[in-house]
Amino acid sequence: MPNLDLSILVVDDAKFSSMIVSKALRTAGYRDVRVANDAPAALKMMEQRPVSVLIADWLMPEMDGLELTDMVRQQDEQNNHYSYIILLTAKESVEALAEAFDRGVDDFIYKSDMSKQLIPRVFAADRIADRQNTLLRANALLMENNRELEASNIIDLETGLCNNRYARERLGKSLRQAESRGGASAYVLCGIRNWQELKRQHSPTIMSELAVGISRRLSHLIRPMDSLCRVGDNQYAIIAHFSNSEHCTASTFRRIFDGINHKALKTTVGYVSVEAGMVLCKAAAEHGTPSVQDVERTAVEGLMDAYETRRFTEIQPPVTENT
Repeated sequence: MPNLDLSILVVDDAKFSSMIVSKALRTAGYRDVRVANDAPAALKMMEQRPVSVLIADWLMPEMDGLELTDMVRQQDEQNNHYSYIILLTAKESVEALAEAFDRGVDDFIYKSDMSKQLIPRVFAADRIADRQNTLLRANALLMENNRELEASNIIDLETGLCNNRYARERLGKSLRQAESRGGASAYVLCGIRNWQELKRQHSPTIMSELAVGISRRLSHLIRPMDSLCRVGDNQYAIIAHFSNSEHCTASTFRRIFDGINHKALKTTVGYVSVEAGMVLCKAAAEHGTPSVQDVERTAVEGLMDAYETRRFTEIQPPVTENT
């Protein structure tokens, strides 16, 4: 059954011609038929409310059917909509029709046979326009769902570790725990110093193997209650809490530093050695509670120093008055 509420717009500078077309459509039962006397007026009407089917004369002053098609396709792109465009024409050359199809026209109705062609072509246009717009809406919904999933995702898909989003949440909880119960929060940032050099030497597949290998190595080296997250392409963070702040020292994490630097990782091209720099950013409750951002910033600065000195260093983040 045809959709009699199909939104149709007829565009023709010849009022007699547009009257014939619109009357034939209404006689066939279509209730939503609008008429424009030129292309600019049609575009304004479509800006107010999109149409499913546009029937336009090819030859019009100011803006012909092909130019109108160009503008409609731009509108459709902006509005995530699809308008099925039918041109009324007396042209029957293959070259002219090929050009029109290249410009985005969907179909033609020859004026010499319009009484027989109009309604069947509109039936077909209805089905195709409905299918296209259904697909566009479904795709828009999928994209929105993907954005929501990405916004809430806490997993690094390459390694399976938690990502930077989770690391910030976990660090915030650790800082609040130290503030309320005492002790210290540890944010250990581990960076692979020669990562860019390795990327120049190996394929993305091998680099992915290295990332997974580093993740597994670190997972085996940390304490069971500590959190390990991948916070960058070549950076990993360990978040831990110590009830006694004196136990939160670089020596506590020394075996992690040695485990990454002193033993190569196995890949499909053989064993590959990485050079890791590490810094412990310690926030002890007795010194005040820093912000998550201050801890992250201090850790990154400390990691740059660790790269230069090739030593595992320990630093403390600043504590502002309003934290």
